Amino acid sequence: MCTNFTPTRRAPWVKDKLGVDLPADYPAESYPGFAAPLVVQSHRTARVACGLARFGLIPAWAQDEKIARHTYNARSETAAEKPSYRTPWKLRQWGLVLVDNFYEPSYATGKAVRWKIELASGEPFGIACLWDRWAHPSTGEWVVSFSMLTVNADAHPVMRQFHKPGDEKRTPVVIAPALHAAWLRADHTQATELMSWAHMPELRAEAAPRP
Repeated sequence: MCTNFTPTRRAPWVKDKLGVDLPADYPAESYPGFAAPLVVQSHRTARVACGLARFGLIPAWAQDEKIARHTYNARSETAAEKPSYRTPWKLRQWGLVLVDNFYEPSYATGKAVRWKIELASGEPFGIACLWDRWAHPSTGEWVVSFSMLTVNADAHPVMRQFHKPGDEKRTPVVIAPALHAAWLRADHTQATELMSWAHMPELRAEAAPRP
């Protein structure tokens, strides 16, 4: 499960690859509840936009924000069925959260050590997400939030080394730049096909313990 990542601030790359501008004022690192840049596309007009969204999906039917503590990662295999995700899935509310890297724990030493995962190329990248809108019951404020989609990584050459021994290995779905447009406009069959690490660019990882 991915709980921590570095949102990209490399605006020229974002403009070149997605044709949008990055928003302002988001944290240097994001955790559940934090804001990060999310790219979405309107299925009606095909317009692509980038704005801030909260990490941890709050379903439209939620009574409060607490559910977001448990909805920052969505298993791609069951997202269409789970109450928190099935409406965004049905509506094809796909997104890309734009990051420089993300972090996972390695237990190779017997203790959890934070490792940084990034593209082998060193470029930013987009992680496949589901997103939803939620209206705060007291203020009426609209909150856009998202969950990263994940797949099994037991056989992934990099991601299989993380998490506790005996636990299933998972990885967020990294969408290659050449597939950004395909992901954002995908139908359900196409989206399912893209949610595979076989389509992901090469990753590299290194220990990055906290200071």
